[in-house]
Amino acid sequence: MTPKVSIIMGSTSDLKIMEEAAKFFDEMEIPYEINALSAHRVPELVMDFAKNAHKRGIKVVIAGAGGAAHLPGVIAALTPLPVIGIPIKSSNSIDGWDSILSILQMPAGIPVATMALDGARNGAILAAQIMATGDEALMGKVLEFKATLAKKIEKANAELAQVKTKFKTN
Repeated sequence: MTPKVSIIMGSTSDLKIMEEAAKFFDEMEIPYEINALSAHRVPELVMDFAKNAHKRGIKVVIAGAGGAAHLPGVIAALTPLPVIGIPIKSSNSIDGWDSILSILQMPAGIPVATMALDGARNGAILAAQIMATGDEALMGKVLEFKATLAKKIEKANAELAQVKTKFKTN
């Protein structure tokens, strides 16, 4: 099975956050790979990965990083693939803001789709939506997933309708 998505993170301390993306890909039956790469510790490996990911069949890269969080931007500078950045609130983070701004404030020509702090699941959903534009079967799975979100709200409203209080009008 050839991976379509590459999930990468600055270190394995980010795994707890990034495995949420992996869980979504398992649910959607999308093949992925998951690796630790550090823009600061192994820049040569990051460069090789970024330049060659598309040649291996990867369609989207999801890159999570904390602190200075350079990994998503470095990948985006070196690959033709869409890169989704996941800022991670790490042990050396300034409440996550350093990670958010490092990924969000990319220069013109080097886009990184930036998710919310620790938002790996949304990153995976966006990756699936990107890939679904050229894959009818995957589009069906994405549509089904979106429908389940709507059903959760319908169920919640049905439960709320049963709540009775003195001044509640619905």
